[in-house]
Amino acid sequence: MAQSEHFSTPVDAVVSRMRALGATLPERDGVAVFNRVYLTVTEEVDRRLDAGEFPDPHAAIALDARFAERYLAAVGAAAADHRPPACWRPLFQLRGHPGVRPVQFALAGINAHIGHDLALAVVDACRTLDCEPPDLEDEFDQVGVLLDSLEERVREDLMPGPDLLQIADPLTHLLGCWSLERARDAAWSAARALWALRHCGDVAEEFTARLDAAVGFAGRMLLTPLAD
Repeated sequence: MAQSEHFSTPVDAVVSRMRALGATLPERDGVAVFNRVYLTVTEEVDRRLDAGEFPDPHAAIALDARFAERYLAAVGAAAADHRPPACWRPLFQLRGHPGVRPVQFALAGINAHIGHDLALAVVDACRTLDCEPPDLEDEFDQVGVLLDSLEERVREDLMPGPDLLQIADPLTHLLGCWSLERARDAAWSAARALWALRHCGDVAEEFTARLDAAVGFAGRMLLTPLAD
């Protein structure tokens, strides 16, 4: 498909905000590490939107923008000394720990964003578009392909070299316990459950809170300090 003329979207605004955030953070800061890899994927979404590669660009924009806004809201809450969602707290609390390696920061951010934010973003987008989760499944899957590339980038750019990452290295075992594919599958199931519970008041709130806490627990494990 021929490349379309560039048009401004909420994704452009998200990219600008991520770039501005990255410019204010020290390179080794844990949030900065995640922000760099996530920015790369968001820029790719923006490029594909401009190239007309999404069958339903309106739906793709809604989903990607709502998704990214949840991360940026968590950053804003932490900066204002407010409590971000539980899924993000381990990253904000340990972002400067010298014993946590960059790849751990990146994957802890991915865990929080996919395990919690993605499910809620699907619900947010459905409300915006007046549709149901199955109507967004193609967009969800396409975003998932880009997220897979994010994980590949993390492992290629941030993992120690093969001479450093031995089978006995605790990092090998720690990272082997988490899977992006499983996290995406769980996010889709959670989104469908949240949509079904959307009129159930306290039950929906409890489900959301428990999802948040469970993802935060996994993030805490991913950020286990491994060196001084």
